[in-house]
Amino acid sequence: MIEAIHLGKQFGDFVAVRDLNLVVQPGELVALLGPNGAGKTTTVRMLAAILPPGSGQARICGYDVVRDAQRVRRMVGLLTEYPGLYGRMAALEYLAFFGALLGLDAVECRQRSEVLLRQFGLWEVRNRQLESFSKGMRQKMALIRAMIHDPPVLFLDEPTTAMDPQSARTVRDAIGELRGAKRSILLTTHNLSEAEELADRIAIIRGGQIIACGSFAELSQQLLGDPIFELRLVHPDDQERAVALVRDLVDVQIIDGDRLSWQTAEPQALNPAILQRLTTAGISVYSLAEQPRRLEDLYLRIVAEDEAPHASHSR
Repeated sequence: MIEAIHLGKQFGDFVAVRDLNLVVQPGELVALLGPNGAGKTTTVRMLAAILPPGSGQARICGYDVVRDAQRVRRMVGLLTEYPGLYGRMAALEYLAFFGALLGLDAVECRQRSEVLLRQFGLWEVRNRQLESFSKGMRQKMALIRAMIHDPPVLFLDEPTTAMDPQSARTVRDAIGELRGAKRSILLTTHNLSEAEELADRIAIIRGGQIIACGSFAELSQQLLGDPIFELRLVHPDDQERAVALVRDLVDVQIIDGDRLSWQTAEPQALNPAILQRLTTAGISVYSLAEQPRRLEDLYLRIVAEDEAPHASHSR
C-alpha cells in the first residue's frame, strides 16, 4: 500500500531525507517517530505526492508518486500538523466543498459527512462556522476532511494534538477502527504512549534515515533483551532460602528485601518450575509478573545508540 525505495530529498545543502526505505502493508498502522527536524514531514509530503522526491521512488497502492501524482492524491487522506480550515464555512459546507474537489457526488458526500460528524461528536454543530470551533474540534474536522473520500491510505501527522483526553480517545478509537477496515496508516506523533497503543510497527527516523523498524516486541527484544520477571515474597525472611532454591535454574537478582528478579526467553517453562520449587519448600509467593517496558525507554535507547557514532565521528 505504501512503498518507499531509497527515497531522498535535499534542499540546497541540507539533506532532509536520505536513502529511506519503508513498506506498509494493507491493514497495517506504522508509527513514524523521530525528533524535530528528523525528516518525518518531508517523508510524508513525498509519499502523499505533494513534494517530488529528489532521489529514489515511492508508490501508493502501486502508483508512482511522480508519474501518477493526481491518482495518488485521490487515494490518500492527509492530516497535516497545521491543518488550515476555512473559518467562515460551516462544517457541512466545508466537507461538501472538499468532497466535490475529490470527485464525490453530493449525496455520497452528505452521507459520509453525517457518518463522520456523528462519529466524532460534531453532528450537532454541523451548521456552525468553523471559526467558532475550539482547537480540538478543528483538529477533528481536519481528520474528517482527510477521511471524507474513504481513502485506502491515511497519513496522520499529530492527529490528537491539543485535544482533551476524551476527544483524543475518540480519535484513537476511530484510527483503530480504520486500521481494521484494511486501510494502511502512517502516523507521526510525539505521543509515545499513543504510538505504542496503536501501531503494528514502529519506525524511528533520525537524520533523514530510518534507524530502526519493527514491532514494539521485536525492538524490545533486540535492544533490551529477554523480558524481565519480578517475584515478590509474602515473607521477606524467605528471600535467601528462595534464591538458593532456584539459583541452578536462573540467574536471580535480589531487589529490596522481598523481591527476586530474572530475565528469561522461556517464561512458560521456567516460571512454573520456579513457583513449584518455592511452594513445595513452603515459601509463600505474593506475586509474579513481567515488568512492563515503555516505548519511551526504547526510543531513547535507539536514538542514543545512533548518536554515539555521530559524536565519535565529529571528534
